[in-house]
Amino acid sequence: MLKIRPEALTDIPAIHHVHSLAFGRVNEADLVDALRRVGTLTISLVAVQAQRVVGHIAFSPVTIVSDTAAVEAIGLAPMAVLPDYQRQGIGSQLVQAGLATCGKTRYGVVVVLGHPHYYPKFGFTPSKPHGIEWEHEVPEDVFMVKELQPGALAQTRGVVKYRPEFNEV
Repeated sequence: MLKIRPEALTDIPAIHHVHSLAFGRVNEADLVDALRRVGTLTISLVAVQAQRVVGHIAFSPVTIVSDTAAVEAIGLAPMAVLPDYQRQGIGSQLVQAGLATCGKTRYGVVVVLGHPHYYPKFGFTPSKPHGIEWEHEVPEDVFMVKELQPGALAQTRGVVKYRPEFNEV
């Protein structure tokens, strides 16, 4: 039976392992460690099956900057599931649990850089039609946004800037 819960200190090595195996490199694992180290790993959930951490999802603050304002939002990244446990719905459960937790925060908007066929099922839509772009050039359908608080998207425009720790990925 799968359980999703907030990370515990004892989960940190397993979280690093999950990201390293899922991405085939340590960059995303190191990113999670760096966000945790500077205290900006806002939401960090693990998926546990048979007392083993098999998945992880992280959310951290981003800033949406326009000519007139800077609005804090939250970014989903990274999310990973051990290769042997993929395609079993664990990632979907992590995203749903993470978004439910985000809905209890002060943030009005969540952004994600991700697969255009995966994240829309959770309510994400391309960000550009909402007047929100990422600071790096990517195809329009892979940078997405979801409203967490009613009316937040109508009041938010600008360029999304991630924490400096993301520059190492």
